[in-house]
Amino acid sequence: MTTERSQLYYTCVFLHVSFQAIQRSVEASSRSDNTPCWLDGQLLQMLSNELWRCRQGAAPFREVTQALDMATYHCGLLMAQCPAAVNRRLCTHHLSAIMTSLKEATARLSGKTAPSTADRPSPGRRLRSWLWR
Repeated sequence: MTTERSQLYYTCVFLHVSFQAIQRSVEASSRSDNTPCWLDGQLLQMLSNELWRCRQGAAPFREVTQALDMATYHCGLLMAQCPAAVNRRLCTHHLSAIMTSLKEATARLSGKTAPSTADRPSPGRRLRSWLWR
């Protein structure tokens, strides 16, 4: 693994673990799905900036950029609604989508086979299912 690829890999792992910790905190802090989510906006902004830098650094690795684009997209949606303008269920949905995309990016960076696209619904289908929740 090249130095650049290795650095991207560890950045994706760091981001995945960070978003995972946030999700656990959100799940532990709320009692119902309709409870507003009270994320730390500064922490989320810092992670969003790091995710954006990671996406920019992944430009030479086409197999990774799509996963990071999806993570950046969901992070942007989450940032647009935080803090407290999004309920716990929707917050958890965005965090899960970010972590899934980061996991896919790390798998591709490490050379392991990521889940095939045939096993996953298309981005359009995921968006439609999210809109109908």
